[in-house]
Amino acid sequence: MKIIKHVSEAVNSAVLKPGSVIYTGGNAASPQTLLKQLASDTSIRDVELISILLLGDIQELFSEESCQRIKHRVIFSGPYSRNALNEGMATYQVMHLSNVPFQIKNFLKPNVVFIQVSGPDKGGNYSYGTTVEGIQAAVNTAKANGGIVIAERNKQMPFILGTTIDESNIDFLIDTDYPLPVIPYLRPDETAHKIGRLITELFITDGCTLQYGIGKVPEAVTDAVIDKGVKDIGIYTELFTDSMQKLIEKKIVTNKFSDVNFSTSSIFLAKDKAGYDWLDYNSSIQNRPCNFTNNVLRIAQQHKMVAINSAIGVDLHGNIWADSLKGRQIYSGIGGQADFLRGSILSKNGYAIIAMESTTNNGISKIIDMCPEGITTTAIAADPVVIATENGVFNPMGLNLAEHAIGIAHLAEPNTKEMLLRKIYDSPEFYKPREALSNKSPKGFVPYEAIEK
Repeated sequence: MKIIKHVSEAVNSAVLKPGSVIYTGGNAASPQTLLKQLASDTSIRDVELISILLLGDIQELFSEESCQRIKHRVIFSGPYSRNALNEGMATYQVMHLSNVPFQIKNFLKPNVVFIQVSGPDKGGNYSYGTTVEGIQAAVNTAKANGGIVIAERNKQMPFILGTTIDESNIDFLIDTDYPLPVIPYLRPDETAHKIGRLITELFITDGCTLQYGIGKVPEAVTDAVIDKGVKDIGIYTELFTDSMQKLIEKKIVTNKFSDVNFSTSSIFLAKDKAGYDWLDYNSSIQNRPCNFTNNVLRIAQQHKMVAINSAIGVDLHGNIWADSLKGRQIYSGIGGQADFLRGSILSKNGYAIIAMESTTNNGISKIIDMCPEGITTTAIAADPVVIATENGVFNPMGLNLAEHAIGIAHLAEPNTKEMLLRKIYDSPEFYKPREALSNKSPKGFVPYEAIEK
């Protein structure tokens, strides 16, 4: 391992020759020093960069000029890559998070890896810090084929226990010191609290294993779990956030029914430096690669697995989409949603839940008649996914397509609900569509008012 003083000693056109395929860490562990040098050195040309949600001070990486030199393969998009993707300057790699390491090894085959690390520990191992996802597979693939690993050791990166990299696998190391990207804290409003209470009252019980992400609804679920007095929760997730830290600190998370006594995740994000400091050498959490955390069979083995995810929209059949707004207008990515939805359905007494507000911030309904043409779905009508909005919860188990449509329509805000029910009523394709306008609560639907009694 060569320790370098300036990033240009490793990130230059002599090292990154035309045809190089680079895999970079992402999220809070985006190696910003390396990526900024890649963007600024205009002599580096005709290389590929594979990424999952790049964060931090790396905007120039997706400029028009950079995209002419660098072919971006974006597995999960964020605020900087979104415009480049939707204007044809970058390309979207459609894959489940669970499948990323396999495709890295067998198809994408990077020969250069950018990472951010902390350490070493007494064994000479460096932590991948807040992001593992597909990095271990990328390192192993590059080293097996004579490639190189370039790392920046950020003084502010926590040493997260679990998956590590031996110093012998790092070719270049540069020391850096800058704050990690943080996620904004979104205080739950009454709508989010309604959704959180619905999910918690109906589906979260003592001994459940939880997976959820960031946002107002997860925060509301956390509050509801605390208020309900749920005990002995386990956490098995792809993304670990501050709300989960809160459950650990309150001793609600014990992982009592897990094979291990720690919470498991592949990616960690916090709202402030204190959240990242809490992760440092903390034995209550460990990281694992995403082919481990997102393996459907492993998810299914978790005790009463409850996976709570969000979506951009759902149609009356029960098709759910989360990565795009239109057929080819990419907003984020497939990520691990389908992994956890399908794994939790296979778990004994588990539930797959999509939780979302019934409308966007602009008042546009997220519950619509049919999904947009060409949209990528993370769940199809045959997936028995529970859908929750502030208006109620719909469980499709045992129901036919017409019953799907009527129950899902009841999740919408009142005016949209009436419009959708009328559409079902007037449709000759549905079985007994006249049941849509009956006054009784439809099969599979539990209104919010039912849990308030």
